[in-house]
Amino acid sequence: MGDKTDEFARSPESIPQEKPVGPSPPPNGGTIAWLNVLGSFMLYFNTWGILNTFGAYQTYYESGALFHSSSSDISWVGSIAAFMLLFVGVFVGPIYDRGYLRTLLIVGSLMVTFGHMMLSLCSEFWQVVLAQGFVVGIGTGCLFVPCVAIIPQYFTTKMGAAMGVAASGSALGGVIYPIILYRLINQIGFPWAVRVIGFIALGTLLIPISIMRLRVQPPKVRAMIDPTAFKDPAYLAFVFTTLIAYMGLFVILFYLSFFAEATRITDSSLAFYMVPIFNAASVFGRTIPNKLADRFGPFNLIVPAALSSGMLMFCMMAVHSKAAVIVMAILSGFMSGALIGLPPMCVAILTVDKSKLGTRIGMGYAIIALGVLASGPSGGAILRNGGASLDWHSLWVFGGVPTCMSGLGYAAIRISKYGPKLNIKA
Repeated sequence: MGDKTDEFARSPESIPQEKPVGPSPPPNGGTIAWLNVLGSFMLYFNTWGILNTFGAYQTYYESGALFHSSSSDISWVGSIAAFMLLFVGVFVGPIYDRGYLRTLLIVGSLMVTFGHMMLSLCSEFWQVVLAQGFVVGIGTGCLFVPCVAIIPQYFTTKMGAAMGVAASGSALGGVIYPIILYRLINQIGFPWAVRVIGFIALGTLLIPISIMRLRVQPPKVRAMIDPTAFKDPAYLAFVFTTLIAYMGLFVILFYLSFFAEATRITDSSLAFYMVPIFNAASVFGRTIPNKLADRFGPFNLIVPAALSSGMLMFCMMAVHSKAAVIVMAILSGFMSGALIGLPPMCVAILTVDKSKLGTRIGMGYAIIALGVLASGPSGGAILRNGGASLDWHSLWVFGGVPTCMSGLGYAAIRISKYGPKLNIKA
């Protein structure tokens, strides 16, 4: 009898089973989840939203009201800021993975605000480079990784919709900030116009600081570099092709507004509004192609997007009227949105080991940032090559050729991975 009792006592059914401890699945909705989407929206609003405004700053700086410098030198400011946003992410990613979300939000918000306040005091070119290029650029770099990485913690089945809502903040910022800059420069002057933008950035950045929280800390800190990526020909080819694409793409983003004013196609008022029009169109370019990519595959869409963006820049040589420049702003904005939104999806399908996806995206964009860094200054040097008369035709050729070449590069990668048949989702 005692043996049977002991046997019963030792049986698995008699031992209380411990429930496995681990993070619960993402809620895919609810107040907390959508509040984090709101926070991410505000981060997009104050990262790419601010950088997408630089075309308006380029136009103002070209007037010589603040300082006198060449187009190439001026575009270094925007190029450095965009480079910093992409490059700093390599270092911010591991910090985020260690659970320092709130620290990154506070540091990034303070740097963005401080950079604008210092910009309002600038009167020389080198001061603008430091304030707007480096301080604001590094600040946006601290904020960009959190706004991308937080949403997958709260969504799986609805992640596409949540990411689309959050990413639309970048386009809204690119619409609102240049309008504020233009409207206030004539009323209260450039220094106070920039301070107002700084205060708006601070106020809107208090929202993510207040409401965004890590639901779970990533189980493993991502590495800054994945050595296996350098042995992956498709990945390396894609990163290099995107570098070439962005070297051409950012030409129109920086110079469209200045082109409209310098060629007297529009007055200075409508020239400033080219930037909001361009960014408003990019809202649809970032959302519609990404949605279609779930059905047709991102490579099948990024090829025509790159070719179309390049051809549109060639078409800029034939623009001589207000209607034409507005149409080109809308079409170019849409295609640029697609060319910016699709690459992460392409990297995802090229990465077999999904645990390395974050690292590969981070190191890939750090390399791609070199193309952004070269784009504006090189375009400015070509533009001023004509001496007293600006060489706009050469500028649009410089933008169009690499962008079209990238389309051919994407097509080559697509064919090498999935074959030449067009009905294959790739």
